[in-house]
Amino acid sequence: MSIGIQEITLILIVLLLLFGGKRIPELAKALGRASYEFKKAKESIKKEADEIAAETKPEEYQIKDNPKEPEV
Repeated sequence: MSIGIQEITLILIVLLLLFGGKRIPELAKALGRASYEFKKAKESIKKEADEIAAETKPEEYQIKDNPKEPEV
């Protein structure tokens, strides 16, 4: 499901009526900044997760092929 030209036009007309021509560039700029900050935060979290994953020892989390049988 995608948004067509008619839906986009309707949304733009509603925005123009609600906020006026002078406020739309301000809103677009604020939305762009918010998007940039979100992307930056997402990349930072991904970088931290990758660093933590690199620090862990993979052999600690591997399943052993032949686990030692308990002695009875």
